[in-house]
Amino acid sequence: MVDYDVIVAGGGLAGTITAQAISHYSNQNVKILVVDRNTEFFPGRKSLAGWVCGDACSKEAVDYMSDRIKVKWTRPEIEHDVKGVMAFSPDKETAIPFDGAGYMLNRQKLPEIQNERCRKMGIEFEYEINLTGLVYEGQQVVGVQGIDNKTKQSFKKTSKIVIDATGVTSMLRNGLQNSTKVEKRIDRRDLESTGRYIMYFEPGQKDLSEFDPNYCIIHLDQDIAPGGYGWVFPKAENKVNIGLGVEKSLLDLRNKRLGKKDNVESLMKEYLARNVSIKNPKLSEDPQDINNNSGVFQVSVRRQNDCMVSGGYMMVGDSAWMPKPIDAGGIGPALIAGTILGNNVSQALQANDVSEASLWQYNLDYIKEYGYKTAGLELFRRLVQQMTNEQISYGMKHFLGNLDVEAISKGEHPDFTGLGKIGMIIRGAMNKTVADGLRYTSKQNQWLVEHYHNYPKDPTGFDEWNKTLHQRLDESFAKIEVFGK
Repeated sequence: MVDYDVIVAGGGLAGTITAQAISHYSNQNVKILVVDRNTEFFPGRKSLAGWVCGDACSKEAVDYMSDRIKVKWTRPEIEHDVKGVMAFSPDKETAIPFDGAGYMLNRQKLPEIQNERCRKMGIEFEYEINLTGLVYEGQQVVGVQGIDNKTKQSFKKTSKIVIDATGVTSMLRNGLQNSTKVEKRIDRRDLESTGRYIMYFEPGQKDLSEFDPNYCIIHLDQDIAPGGYGWVFPKAENKVNIGLGVEKSLLDLRNKRLGKKDNVESLMKEYLARNVSIKNPKLSEDPQDINNNSGVFQVSVRRQNDCMVSGGYMMVGDSAWMPKPIDAGGIGPALIAGTILGNNVSQALQANDVSEASLWQYNLDYIKEYGYKTAGLELFRRLVQQMTNEQISYGMKHFLGNLDVEAISKGEHPDFTGLGKIGMIIRGAMNKTVADGLRYTSKQNQWLVEHYHNYPKDPTGFDEWNKTLHQRLDESFAKIEVFGK
């Protein structure tokens, strides 16, 4: 006899959404345990610094979840409504809106409310458990093991399926023994170090490129946030989530270029200090922010794991590297994936088959809904990371319209093949480099989207599909490096 039908490892947002979705799709007929390393007072906390996050999420993703699994988010977990995201060029002359309406969430309140909802659905919790690995029976994962920090005793529970929602550095994934298809380790260049503050402030100069109560603002600037971007996300008229993300090797190059020794913390301070709309900022001491008002964390910015299942094992959220490659937004993909996963798990349990082949449908369903576009976005991110501020400003002004950005963020990729024709007779080398780069990534993206739509219907076709994907990506990455030279 197994202890549970499903064990969800990790009680963060992805984990609890998945648990709720499984419960919903199986009419609350399955026994689910959520295991979290945190105490029940800080559920789903990423680190001692709290739930470090930009706190933003599109309305579309929340509706996707709510419509399907009937979980409604309201106040206080939604703290503020926004009309969209505005991305500003380094010279601030171009602003491009994308992503549509969304919400600013309270990441300390949200997990408390999530867990309350889970318990009402009959989902069980175990807190203060440090998971060290999976339990196997032949080629099947059949449970989890670790240490109970409350008693210092060993902890072991068995289940038919384990869902890995333990985050970007997941030990369960890193040590996975029953699959050669699941990628275990992430490339350093696919991680961003991000840091942010949650603050109250007095209004300074009115400048909608620095703070806008209705829009999430993104600043692209290779001096301020090399390889990433700065963000100013409103939580109220006088409250803000302000931070930035950088890529380590590009930060090193930037420091060398400018003769500086900055790290994420010092960059955050500089970014806050130069904002003319924010005067006398103070970290929020509200009860719902007090354990979450400042912190630094790592986030992945690549396509999701090439394969997200093995026998008895599935992954979701940050452990599957789901945050969007272009803006590191992780909440939306987690809501969509958790919802899909709930349905897949419910079907596998009903069929009484939790083999790799039976769980495979999750790969296909996620790709169809969201994952088809992420490799192209990863490519586009690498192109932008290679560019100088001058090139980014130029490209945003002359080549990228609102429709293009909307298309890029939906993975539809605008058609840049006409760039360089009449009216764009290439003016100078910079123009040509930017145009060539956009044209090239656009063409590769079309291939990638098609390749993802041909994801193998079962595990037997995976190795070949994956080999072709990696050949194409390696070739594309190498080519993109050259555009930056």
